[in-house]
Amino acid sequence: MKNVFLKITERVRALFRHIKEVIASFSRKERVAFFIALWAFIISFALIIWNINKSFMVEVPAYGGSFTEGIIGIPRFINPLIAVSDADRDLTLLAYSGLMRATASGTLIPDLALNYEISDDGLVYTFTIKDTAVFHDGTPVTADDVIFTITKAEDSALKSPKRANWDGVAVEKMGDREIRFTLRQPYAPFLGNTTLGILPKHIWDNVSIEQFNFSQFNIEPVGSGPYRVKNITRDKSGIPVSYNLSSFKDFTLGRPYINDMTIKFYANEEELTSALSNGDIESLNAISPQTANELSEKGDKIIRSPLPRVFGVFFNQNQAPIFTDSAVRTALDTAVDRAAIIETILYGYGTAIDGPIPPGSLGYTAPKENMPSANAEQLQKARGILEKNGWKLGKGGIYEKRVKKTTQRLSFSLSIPNVAELKSVAEMVSGTWRALGADVEIKIFEAGDLNQNVIRPRKYDALLFGEIVGRDTDLFAFWHSSQRNDPGLNIALYASSVADKLLESARSISDTDTRAAKYAKFQQEIKNDTPAIFLYSPDFVYILPERIRGVELNSVATPSERFLNNNKWFIETNSVWKIFVRD
Repeated sequence: MKNVFLKITERVRALFRHIKEVIASFSRKERVAFFIALWAFIISFALIIWNINKSFMVEVPAYGGSFTEGIIGIPRFINPLIAVSDADRDLTLLAYSGLMRATASGTLIPDLALNYEISDDGLVYTFTIKDTAVFHDGTPVTADDVIFTITKAEDSALKSPKRANWDGVAVEKMGDREIRFTLRQPYAPFLGNTTLGILPKHIWDNVSIEQFNFSQFNIEPVGSGPYRVKNITRDKSGIPVSYNLSSFKDFTLGRPYINDMTIKFYANEEELTSALSNGDIESLNAISPQTANELSEKGDKIIRSPLPRVFGVFFNQNQAPIFTDSAVRTALDTAVDRAAIIETILYGYGTAIDGPIPPGSLGYTAPKENMPSANAEQLQKARGILEKNGWKLGKGGIYEKRVKKTTQRLSFSLSIPNVAELKSVAEMVSGTWRALGADVEIKIFEAGDLNQNVIRPRKYDALLFGEIVGRDTDLFAFWHSSQRNDPGLNIALYASSVADKLLESARSISDTDTRAAKYAKFQQEIKNDTPAIFLYSPDFVYILPERIRGVELNSVATPSERFLNNNKWFIETNSVWKIFVRD
């Protein structure tokens, strides 16, 4: 072997001696030309190799980087059971994880859960927890933590907003990592309830219900979500002004690519946008359409997604008898200019609707054609509907109708919350109705007063309001006749045996296509009866820097759900051969 190596070495040396002799025989010009050609060959060869290598390389996310986001408000309850504000919910979603997790595409995937089974009758749900599931302090997540969390949610003394989701649900420990939920009756959206963040029992077990809202762990949370609290910056009075979060390497769905997130808090939209302009933050949300439009014109990157919310005018036929006349409801609906609301008030950040189901939600059916604007032709059509049913123009250009021995005037009040956007919508809608021939009085209420003294006792003629439908499209609370009185949410006081049966069957059917068909039929029933005038569904608007990639906002039920797939967001990248990339 040694002799072979020596022979090869000798031949190579001989080859180089021969090349040197040939080059030495060249004239000066020939030598210059030779070396130019040689270098050209080397460079060309290197470029060919580089391009070949590049064709086999792809860019993939890499760990690293950080970014800063601003939000309005200060978190008080970073706790999945009692989070109430947007600031609370934002940090809760980052810090905690549930058995299941909603995705940006609108589906549900196992998070803490390894797997789950649903009984054939739809009453029993059995979950197995992953062996790798741990809290931020390294303690394993067990069935005891899940049972503890659900038990607290069901405790009436805690008054958790999540209590209704677990009412009547029996929870049973089957093993250290196995839990069984038993429902009284089939409820197709139940799986969505299991996205509830799980509390660590070993931390919260000694906190009484009376102390629950005051625990320091509401401010310094320990969960099992994608990010953990690294440090908190406070002002001189001890109030948090920012949270620095670091990626949790043991997050069950994979360590987040972005190492650090800083969340800063601001009192209002003006301070928030000022911080963006000053470079103190890179991203923000929860801004008005007008502000979003201004930022877009400045060149800021805007991501938008339809929110499953419905804004409309809901009629109270018990309070205002004129709304028992279907001609009145139909005429008012016909006159409304939805396109103008979207363009003028929402600056395009919304979708015009004519039914109770928002775009993108299960059972939604888009209008068959573009809804007409409230031009002179539409107003004339609306007048024709009224006049065909006995209404005539009276004093002051207001429509009147003789009913038995009394004269009804097309006069009513429109109650609204003291919100700038809704006040603008109310002015536009009422202006159209006045042009039609109606006497409309706008009544503005502060949020607490509106809920307590107007909505709960159902003391309004018509109410301009919004409904948060959510990702599961369970419309029972909003439209079933059993929900007409408080605490039900049927603010149109709608009653229909046909609609009731559709709603009851839809929420008990697990097959998605069948449920969608039921909701589509329900939506048509609502359109036929016109208990409300549906106006628009708003868009969720998110300002995010170009360098943040991997963001998906296809389905956002609440603003905090912008973080649903944030473990897949990335800033840094690496280049690797395609064969090493996993699908």
